[in-house]
Amino acid sequence: MPYLCKDCRYYLPVDVFTGICKITRAKLTPDDAFCEKSEKIPKCKFCEHFTPERDYLGLCMGNTLCYPDLVAAKCADFTWEKQP
Repeated sequence: MPYLCKDCRYYLPVDVFTGICKITRAKLTPDDAFCEKSEKIPKCKFCEHFTPERDYLGLCMGNTLCYPDLVAAKCADFTWEKQP
């Protein structure tokens, strides 16, 4: 899965279509590719407890509906998925 700007800690959304990089102050879209200064933010789709069900919906721990792009920084059960 390629990482996108919207998955970066330094991405600041302005509206649905644009955002700003907090480091370079460049104008971006959420679907631009990760740059070398990017840092992955904890999101449900990166958690080992997340199971995708449909395109924009999944299950947390097998029983709770959640969105893959939901920021999980405050989730007590968040654990980074293991990379192959």
